Order: sequence, then structure tokens, then C-alpha cells
Amino acid sequence: MSTHPLRRPSYAAVLRVPHARRTFAAALTARLSYGTVSLAVLLSVTRSTGSYAVSGVVLSLFGATTVFLMPFRASLIDRHGPRRALLPMAALYGALLSVLAVLTWRPGAPAVAVGAAAALAGCCAPPLGPTMRALWSELVHDRDLLQRAYSLDGVAEELLFVSGPALVGALVGVAPPASGILLSAVLVVAGTWVFVTSPAMTGPRPPVPGKRLGAVRGLLAPVAVAAGVGLALSGVDLLVMAFAAEHHGTALVPWVLGALSAGSAVGGLANGVVAWRAPARTRLCRLTAGLGLVIAAAGLAPGLWTLTAALACAGAFIAPALTTAYLLADETAAEEARTQAGAWVNMAVNAGSSAGAMVAGLLVGRLPPVVCFLLAGAVAVSAALLAAPWRRRPPEPGTHPYPGGPADVRDAPAAL
Repeated sequence: MSTHPLRRPSYAAVLRVPHARRTFAAALTARLSYGTVSLAVLLSVTRSTGSYAVSGVVLSLFGATTVFLMPFRASLIDRHGPRRALLPMAALYGALLSVLAVLTWRPGAPAVAVGAAAALAGCCAPPLGPTMRALWSELVHDRDLLQRAYSLDGVAEELLFVSGPALVGALVGVAPPASGILLSAVLVVAGTWVFVTSPAMTGPRPPVPGKRLGAVRGLLAPVAVAAGVGLALSGVDLLVMAFAAEHHGTALVPWVLGALSAGSAVGGLANGVVAWRAPARTRLCRLTAGLGLVIAAAGLAPGLWTLTAALACAGAFIAPALTTAYLLADETAAEEARTQAGAWVNMAVNAGSSAGAMVAGLLVGRLPPVVCFLLAGAVAVSAALLAAPWRRRPPEPGTHPYPGGPADVRDAPAAL
């Protein structure tokens, strides 16, 4: 049963949990590194090599090793604990970013060395987002408060990816672009050190006999939804540019995309306020299907202002869908594999975004924008159908007590 709305805990109550403010602030400081590093790498490699092609390849190598090795790095944290595993990862990642910054500080950098440094740095990127989300489950034992914590975490992470590029833009106005890479290294090392020294940090959880399959079983729904959301949204970015060009209003593109982000932030905050009664998996499918339907309808917009309003409505589904995916993954996974479960969802979002941008690039110009919007929406709806709870299964003994777990028949960005 849901708590009565008037008695539901506030977002302030999340930060009043013992050690939550210090721990969350440290995690956000470290995670800001992921909001600054991509643009910093792109600008510095382009300046040092003089080639957009090389910078694109380097950024792809960095992104691929960061994203696709995330579940493995997360499994190390589950096995050895954040204090033993996370800080060495962050230190090595920061050192390799510093090497990359030195290589790209001046023009004439060897492309092979730059690519190798970027790929190796990505291999060591610490999974800070999944670790923080797993820690929320340790800090918060009230199910309504946990929903608030995850919503707050999701909105804060989205703001990091908006403020990070702006911070790099301000920095490169007074220093070489490689200074942005150094800033990313400092943020991740300093933030992670404060994070892992928090009194709230826990050690590794011993495996529960007979529950090892719980580490991966049941993750299809949140992973499928996360991938579908990533695919649909990365396509929307390119489609907005094509739509704007067709309507002679490319100057408005930042405002249109800003409406999508603003809608997501508002939706994420509202998601934590609602006293949900439907199981998490049902909510996940409904939110994702709603996102897909609004994206599909956005292609019918007669002009840019109408498209802006439609995408603001679509954005209201993004953060709630991803937050619910993370919750469902955390609650479905075995206790000793929560970080890894979150990493799988995170990987799915980022992998979907990469694939979606490539597919949208192939379709834009070959198909009318309205058809492309329809296809992007169909991807999200298909993911919702794939994750739908077509049949109910009885709860398993020893499952996670939070709402939306296997008894109700949920993680990933991303962010990282």
C-alpha cells in the first residue's frame, strides 16, 4: 500500500538521512567528470591533431570502453567493496586522463598514442552512478523515501550533463582545451576519495547460497527499456535538427532540446512525489510507452513551437522511466550484485544512444521527418511491450523488500 500523499517524505528528508548529504555531494562531484570529459576530449583532440575524423574515432574508442566494460567494473565493486575497488579505478582513470591531456596540450599529437590513452582511460572509468544508486538502498529503508532518493539522483545527474559542457566552454575561453581533461581528472579523483571515505560506505556483501542467478535474472525488463529509451532519444536530437532545417528555424534547436531536458527534470521530480500503486514493472512499461507515443505524435507538429511543447511533454516521461528502470534492476538483483545490476541498465542506455545516433544519421534525409519521429517512437513502444509483465509469477523467498521487486513484477547513463 502507498503512503498517504500528505504524509509522504519530502526530498529534504532524503538529505537528512545520516551521512547522505556528504556522500551524495561527493558522488556528484566525481560524476561531474563525466559531464565535462566528452566535450573536453573532442575539443582537445581536434585541436591537437587537426582532424575531426581522428577526434571522432578517439571519442568512440573512449565511449566504447567506458560503456561496454562497465558491468565488469561494477562486478569488481560488488565483489571487493567500493572502498577497495573504486578508489584505485578512479586513480588510474585520472592518471590516464592526465596522460591524454599532456599528449593533446599542443598541436602535433600522434593519433595512435592519443587513441590508446583514451581507450585505456575508458577501461578504468569508475561506475560512480551505479555505486551511488546501490548505496541509496543501503542508506534508505523506507520505500517511499527510496523512490524520492532515486528521483533526486536522476534529476541531479541530468543537470550534471547540462552544466558539464557549459563549464568546459567557460574554461576553454581562458585555457587550452586539454585543461578540460585535467579538470575531469581532478574532479573524479577528489570526488571519489571523499565518496569512499564516507561513513556510509559499506563493504562487499557475501553471496547468498542459491541466489547467484539473481545477479542477472529479471534484468531483461529494465535493460530493454533503457536501451529503447536511449535509441529513441538519440534519434530525436538529430530529428529536431532536420525538422528545424525544414522549417527554417535552426537557431531554435537549443531551445527545443532544452525543453526536452526541462520536461525530464520536472517529470523526475514529480515522479518522486506521486504515491504509485501500480507495480514498478507495470509503471515502467506505461511510462516508456507514453514516451514513445508522444515522440511519434511530435512528428505531426505544424511548427517549431508546437514541436517544443510536444518534446517538453515527452521529456516528462524520460527521468521517471529511467528512475523506475534503476529501481526495478536494484530490487530484482541479488543483494551482492546491486552495483552490477545498475551498471547493466546504464550500459544499455548509453549503448542505445550510440546506436540510435548512427541509425538516425542514416535515415535523416532519406525519409520524411514525420516518418522518422514515428520510427523513434515505435522503438520506445516496442521496448515497453518487450518488458511488459504478461504473466505474474509468485514472489521468491528472500527477495528485496522494496516496491516493484520480483513480487510486484527494474537499472541505467549513463550516465555513469
